[in-house]
Amino acid sequence: MTPMDLVGVRVEIPANTPMVLLQERDGEQRLLPIMIGWAEASAIHYALEGVEPPRPLTHDLFVNVLQTLGVTLERVEVTEIRDHTFYAELHLATPSGPKVVSSRPSDAIALAVRFGAPLFASDELLDEVGQVPAAEPEDEQEEIIDEFKDFLKTVNPDDFA
Repeated sequence: MTPMDLVGVRVEIPANTPMVLLQERDGEQRLLPIMIGWAEASAIHYALEGVEPPRPLTHDLFVNVLQTLGVTLERVEVTEIRDHTFYAELHLATPSGPKVVSSRPSDAIALAVRFGAPLFASDELLDEVGQVPAAEPEDEQEEIIDEFKDFLKTVNPDDFA
């Protein structure tokens, strides 16, 4: 298993479909984009932003139930892809011992963010669908920064009216 970082939730253009983006912590820093539903995208985004709803939403409720039962989420593993569908596992520490529960990656990630649990992806999955990020040449990065600095020097509030 390879440790992963949650980059965030994005909307894929032009399909207008939400996706969660994981990135390999070490090595090639491969990306693992996973298409998810709008509700799960919102749940992950709210947790990342620290939004606390007045009443628990579904993932918050599930965390409350698990904690009440003395269960903690030790880790989330995104294990495989079959027929364009990703699979994940919740690795739980329970009073009766460790348990593994199958899950959709989006739900598993929403819970991991709330528990502060680490994320992993199988090496085979990363080899199969991991994407090596395209590196921007340093000159392009510097050019973009210079253009932005020029923009900041010339912009005024009336430009946005």
